[in-house]
Amino acid sequence: MKILVLNSGSSSLKCQYFVNEKSIASVTIERIGEKESYMTLHFKGPPVKHTIAVKDHHHAIVTLFERLKNTRIISDIGELDAVGHRVVHGGPHFSQPVRITGTVIETIRSLIPLAPLHNPANLEGIEVIAALYPDLIQVAVFDTAFHQTMPDCTAYYPLPYHLFESASVRRYGFHGTSHAYVAKEASKILHKPLKELNLITLHLGNGASAAAIKNGISIDTSMGLTPLEGLMMGTRSGDIDPAITPYLMHQLHMTAEEVDTMFNKESGLKGICGTNDMREVISHTEQGDEKSRLAVEMYAYRIKKYIGAYAAALGRVDAIVFTGGIGEHASKIRTLACEGLENIFGISVDEGKNSLNDPAIQQKDSKVALLVITTNEELEITRQTQEVVIHSKGNL
Repeated sequence: MKILVLNSGSSSLKCQYFVNEKSIASVTIERIGEKESYMTLHFKGPPVKHTIAVKDHHHAIVTLFERLKNTRIISDIGELDAVGHRVVHGGPHFSQPVRITGTVIETIRSLIPLAPLHNPANLEGIEVIAALYPDLIQVAVFDTAFHQTMPDCTAYYPLPYHLFESASVRRYGFHGTSHAYVAKEASKILHKPLKELNLITLHLGNGASAAAIKNGISIDTSMGLTPLEGLMMGTRSGDIDPAITPYLMHQLHMTAEEVDTMFNKESGLKGICGTNDMREVISHTEQGDEKSRLAVEMYAYRIKKYIGAYAAALGRVDAIVFTGGIGEHASKIRTLACEGLENIFGISVDEGKNSLNDPAIQQKDSKVALLVITTNEELEITRQTQEVVIHSKGNL
C-alpha cells in the first residue's frame, strides 16, 4: 500500500512516502511564506537541499507533488492509496484515526481554540489536498487519540464540572502516536502480548511526556489540556503552581499573553540555563556550569517523580521505555531518572549498556526492563492510515 504521511506546521511541511510500510523518500519544506524557503529531499543517496520561494501551504503542496513526480518517486498522485495527516488535537471527539470528510474537517476546525498553533496548520494541508485531489483518500491521525482511554478520574481536572461541559476543559495528552509505537515495539522485544504489559513510556525531546500504559492502553499521561503540563521540557515549564500566573500579573504587571509566552517559550531548560539543547546543557555541566547542572538535575528529577507516580498507578511495571531525541541518546538523563529506584521498584541500570545506548539497558537482576527504543511516528501514522483505508474499502 502506498501512503504519503503529511505533517503540516505553521511555516513548514514535512512528508514521508511509504510503500508497504517501507520508507522510500522524505521531503521537508521550511520557512513557508518567507522570501527564501528551503526544500530538502531524501531519496536514494545523500539529502539534496534547494532554496526556493514558497508563498503559502497551497504552493508548498503543489511544489511537493511536483518534486515527487519529477524525481520519479511517484509517477502520478492517483497511485497513492491515501494521505495520512498528523493532527495534533482531536479533543473528546476522536479516539481513533478517521477518514477525513467535511464533518471531520469542521470538527477539527472547532478544536482550534484547544490547539491554536497546530490545528490551523494541520487543517490547511488537509483542505489544500482536498481541493487539488478530491478523490484522494485522506486520513487524520490524532496525537491525542491514544490517551482517550484514560478514565474520568484521570482525565478530569478538579475544577467546576461545568467547565468540561461548556468548554471541554479536561486532560487530553499528546505524543500519542509515539507512545503507541514504542509500546508495540516493547511488546516485540519482551515477547509478550501488549494487552498483558504494563509500561511507562517516556517521550523525551524538546517536548516531553510520560504515559502509564496498563494492559496495552493509556490510563494516564503527563500532558493535559495543552502540551504545557507535565515534565520539564526544552522551553516549556511543565507542572507549576497555577497561582504563579496571577502573582506575576500583579507583582510584575505582566499580561496574560506575556506569562503564557514565558511558560511555553522561555522556561524549561532554556529558562534555567539559557539553552534548550540537552547536548549543550550536558556539555556545559561537564565544564562546571552550575546552572546547567541544576537544569539537568531538575529535568531528571521530574522524570523520576512521574516514574514513581505511574508505578503506583499501574501496580506492576514490566518495562520503562525511553524514546525521543533525549530519551534515545542522553544516557546521563536515563541514569539520573532511574537513580535510587532499585530498592523501591527493583529498577537497576547497567551503565555499560546504557553508555552505548543499547536497546535494553537494565541489569540482569532488574525487576523492570529498561528499554531504549527509537520512535517512528510517521510509520505509526502509516499503519493507522492503512487500517482506515482497508476498513473503508471493506465497507464499500
